[in-house]
Amino acid sequence: MISSTSSPYPVPVGGASLLLTFKGPRNTILIIGSNVLAASRAFAALEAGMQVIILARGSVCDELRWRADQRQVNLTDWDMLPSASTSPVASAPDTKADVESLSAFLAGNPSISLICITTHTADTPALARICHAHNIPVNVTDLPALCDFSFAATHRFVDPSTGGQSALQVGVTTNGEGCRLAGRVRREIVSILPKDIAGAVRQVGKLRRLAKISDDELGECDEGEDSGVTTPNRPVAGWRNSAAESKDESSRRRMKWVAQVSEYWPITRLASMSEDDMKLVLSGDSPQTTSPYSIPAPNEGSLHHLTLLPPPKKGRILLVGSGPGHPSLLTIATHNALTKQADLVLSDKLVPAAVLALIPEAVEVRIARKFPGNAEGAQSEMMNAAVEAAQRGLTVVRLKQGDPVVYGRAGEEVLFFRAHGFEPLVVPGVSSALAAPIFAGIPVTQRGVAESVIVCTGVGRQGKEVKLPGYERSRTVLILMGVARIAQVVGAMIRNDSGSGEGLQSGEGRREGRPFPRNTPIAIIERGSMPDQRVVASTLGDICEALDSVGEQRPPGMMVVGWAVLALQGTGDTSVLEEGEERDEDRIRRWLGGGRWVMREGIDQGWAEV
Repeated sequence: MISSTSSPYPVPVGGASLLLTFKGPRNTILIIGSNVLAASRAFAALEAGMQVIILARGSVCDELRWRADQRQVNLTDWDMLPSASTSPVASAPDTKADVESLSAFLAGNPSISLICITTHTADTPALARICHAHNIPVNVTDLPALCDFSFAATHRFVDPSTGGQSALQVGVTTNGEGCRLAGRVRREIVSILPKDIAGAVRQVGKLRRLAKISDDELGECDEGEDSGVTTPNRPVAGWRNSAAESKDESSRRRMKWVAQVSEYWPITRLASMSEDDMKLVLSGDSPQTTSPYSIPAPNEGSLHHLTLLPPPKKGRILLVGSGPGHPSLLTIATHNALTKQADLVLSDKLVPAAVLALIPEAVEVRIARKFPGNAEGAQSEMMNAAVEAAQRGLTVVRLKQGDPVVYGRAGEEVLFFRAHGFEPLVVPGVSSALAAPIFAGIPVTQRGVAESVIVCTGVGRQGKEVKLPGYERSRTVLILMGVARIAQVVGAMIRNDSGSGEGLQSGEGRREGRPFPRNTPIAIIERGSMPDQRVVASTLGDICEALDSVGEQRPPGMMVVGWAVLALQGTGDTSVLEEGEERDEDRIRRWLGGGRWVMREGIDQGWAEV
């Protein structure tokens, strides 16, 4: 658990490192030493495209000698520098002379931006001080007190399709607490990532380049994939078609869609994208149908030349709920539909890869392109694709997260399919509205705390505002699809205790009933039931600031509002209705440990065994 203090902003806790990456020929690294470790550091710098200078005295390892012969590194003999020590004993150099020669060398090579000392002599601390005097960060092997930076335990992934090194790297640091353990953690991370993760990075890179209209366009702007915006689902205006877009609008829209694909598509799907797939994703056009359902030719050998065709297979459509995300929560009916019945799966983008992985490889899977501004177009695309496939005799599984009729738009799909001659079978799923709070340790009803529960949405059709329920102390309010608009939602719910208004003048019309007290507990549950689940809990008055403080959002998310949020936390609190409002401030203080919010990540380890 991570909790806030009385500070209005996160309190920095020392002991961490600022993790950066360096690359490119504008950076030069100076490596003082000529052993095998120096060769390893040089190789890492070369892979990053850096210029490498080796400053050595005495023997040089074979690898560095070879790289110098290949002109990959610049090998400089320390004894040839002005003022250098001429002592034949490398372990006892003339410290003053070597310090002076290093200082002069750094002054004459202003491009050096990093220094690594891999061998130790009596003058090592003095050499490190010279680096500091020139304001150049230095790493000294096995002497952390002299280091400005350290080397992480790294792994560079191999692209299985090419056999070559990929652009994907991971690095792990324990900040000096356990270097050997860092290597083990690195191996553990590498072992659990999908084998085609490097291929996914390669293909997403190609997708990004296709998305950019020109090299100087908006790929890195605040609207792009690498945005500093905390949610990838920030509301945008609806998108109609590419013909009406300006060049600027097209670039922004395409980069947003790259971010959506990167966030939601399974790794295997990303790795297998063809260039045609990429162009189709970015264009917004409807995908072409698969090959027509084939019917065997007539039996020409029939005695009476009858047309002996098998009766055409009748297609059908299943509207299936996949639950909140954890594969263990799939119903038997849903599992059978995905693994035994489906010819085509049309999946919502929020269905996690762990569920899609259950689908046999022979079954085609399409993922809805419900990217920012394209929700309506993607919905129509999925419905038309289902009808077209069913008309060809296929069994179509329209896969939705949670339960298909709890804000899953199943109703309009039922009517659409029925109008086109197909009566769909609706297969219920475990609703995230009820399951996610359980994973977060929150009972939506609890004797003595919450006697009723109401489920609502934070945003209406095409982004329109909706009427939110008013405050009842004994009721839990579950709000789906509202985290991206949390400021507006909270503003419509709370009363103006502080006199600041905080959006209430525009929000009063969005609430039906009494305003909520500002100290009403609220929990934001993101990616409920998944291994990277995160719960941010606070009061209505502080939740917006709390959510901003924990970093980038993790869609999908939901809100739980009411006193049930704290009912089972710690030693529990089930006397909310009995004791009344006079003890609420003490109740909140105990729950938050004197801070203003708490944050928890992950799910119970027991789920790994279920």
